[in-house]
Amino acid sequence: MTLKPLAALLTACALTTPALADINIGVVASMTGPAAALGAETRKASALFPATLGKEKVNIILLDDGTDPTNAVKNVRKLISEDKVDAVLGPNLISTTTAMADVANAEKTPMVSVAPLDVTGDKRGWIFRSEPSADLMVDRVVQDMVEKGVKTVGFIGFSDSWGDLLLKALTRSTEGKIRIVATERYGRADPSVQAQALKILSTKPDAVFVGASGTPAAMPQITLRERGYKGPIYQSHGVTSKEFLRVGGKAVEGALIPVGPVLVAEQLPESHPTRKSSVAFVQNFEAKNGPDSRSTFAGASWDAWLLLQNALEGAMKAGKAKPGTPEFRAAVRDGLEKTQKLVGTNGVYSMSAEDHAGYDPAAIVLIQVENNHWKLVK
Repeated sequence: MTLKPLAALLTACALTTPALADINIGVVASMTGPAAALGAETRKASALFPATLGKEKVNIILLDDGTDPTNAVKNVRKLISEDKVDAVLGPNLISTTTAMADVANAEKTPMVSVAPLDVTGDKRGWIFRSEPSADLMVDRVVQDMVEKGVKTVGFIGFSDSWGDLLLKALTRSTEGKIRIVATERYGRADPSVQAQALKILSTKPDAVFVGASGTPAAMPQITLRERGYKGPIYQSHGVTSKEFLRVGGKAVEGALIPVGPVLVAEQLPESHPTRKSSVAFVQNFEAKNGPDSRSTFAGASWDAWLLLQNALEGAMKAGKAKPGTPEFRAAVRDGLEKTQKLVGTNGVYSMSAEDHAGYDPAAIVLIQVENNHWKLVK
């Protein structure tokens, strides 16, 4: 399935099936709390979701989880039991996704996460994602470190599931290539990382990897630069929003980041598989939200919608079940699992029973912060 022109996605699709029923889609995002910068991007992307698919009205029900797994569970239970949603999109964090996934699986409601939760076995059943895995992104970082001759690296990251995931990925990817000489952690809401930064500096690493996301990821880089660290600093793909640039200011200049391609859409070579769709999305998104408002989180949220749209259209064309029924939700789930070569704005997706992410790593690019903008490195 290839990506349709963006304009067509924002208007009614010409289907020949008779009217069925409204399609209800629940969107859960962290619009307040420490991850508010991420949730804001999902909210902006959801404003571009079409109002109809064929002859059917699409109702988008957007809820804020407040960056709290307990709230996320309350939200998904409400969406399924009260709003009778046909699918759920979101949330933004692994912690909230983990909490919601159990409910979605138990209630047999398809969910497309924009957080890189890697579910396996029985827990995989109804859970899909549009965000590339931490392993793929960190592999791209380590590849660049090796090319630059880095021999030692210091890690400073969140003391939560996201920090755990990135540290695990870094440990695996650097094995036999680069030595991790320091491992420091901090909380998303911590006011300072002075002590952690001093410990990192004492080991004199060739490079530092910040395993964090959103605006709190700027703090370690600000502190390290203030303390005189001159080496390369790598950030995770969880920082790519304008708020990170605003908070980090001059201190985050030069930060190296692995990302999906939508962030540097116009800089992509013509041969890049998502260039056309990435540029189209950016033009529409920035027409509504202003120049330079793009983000990988918005792109991942839009791609989550494209995955759902593809599956919804397939279920509607089959005509065997109406929206709002268990049979329709099952058809959407099956359609998601059968996705093949869907070209999104932030990657290319091919799902299977064993892989509910299906992200092609060839789409990943490395960027650098330059003059408060994102610049394609390679």
